[in-house]
Amino acid sequence: MRTKVIAGNWKMNKNLNESVTLVSEIKNGLTSLNCSSEIIICPPYTSLETVNSLIKNTAINLGAQNMHFEDSGAFTGEISADMLKSVGCNYVILGHSERRKIFLETDEVINEKINKALDEKLKVIFCIGETLTERESKITFKVLEEQIVNGLNNISDEKVVNLTVAYEPVWAIGTGKTASPEQAQEVHEFIRKLIAKLYSNNISQDMKILYGGSVKPGNAASLLSQADIDGALIGGACLKADSFLEIIKIAG
Repeated sequence: MRTKVIAGNWKMNKNLNESVTLVSEIKNGLTSLNCSSEIIICPPYTSLETVNSLIKNTAINLGAQNMHFEDSGAFTGEISADMLKSVGCNYVILGHSERRKIFLETDEVINEKINKALDEKLKVIFCIGETLTERESKITFKVLEEQIVNGLNNISDEKVVNLTVAYEPVWAIGTGKTASPEQAQEVHEFIRKLIAKLYSNNISQDMKILYGGSVKPGNAASLLSQADIDGALIGGACLKADSFLEIIKIAG
């Protein structure tokens, strides 16, 4: 049985002092929960080292929101896998729709990042998702298949076991709209079958597939109860300890 995963993507929110307050509240709140889920928080780069010091000896994992595929060099403003590991990260989010849309990251660039992260023993949360236009045009599955096939190009069986897929319909990110549990389950089932086709049934059954897109305490139970939804990648609701903790409680 796959363990539920609850991950919080803080995006470009929380300065250092605010990060300390939020992670302290989350850490304190977890002490009263009988939590069986895997918890991941992904603060901005500027808070990673401090947050890591606060979550030592807890069940909370530290993740970054992005990374470059080169080891070092003249890449102003970029962060390498080794830098992330040096401040305590064991996860990294790659392929988020905001990176694709705003920063024009292609499937090929995302594939290079995934390869590098897995080579460097970082666990990857690989984001995929369709736009509203693509869903209304009934090409959701085509779009997702392209993103997965291209993103996982030349990723071996041995490496892909350290990858988690996060399905985030672009039209539901930060909009307040959420895919219905039935819509989300349909897509998650498609993803799992595609992973089985690309790799094996065992890898597919073990792989965790998260849902992201306006997840909050009010809709978490109906989404997380679906057969192929193994957790959530949370945006806005992870920026307040009480709502993040409530989703963790629901997942448990």
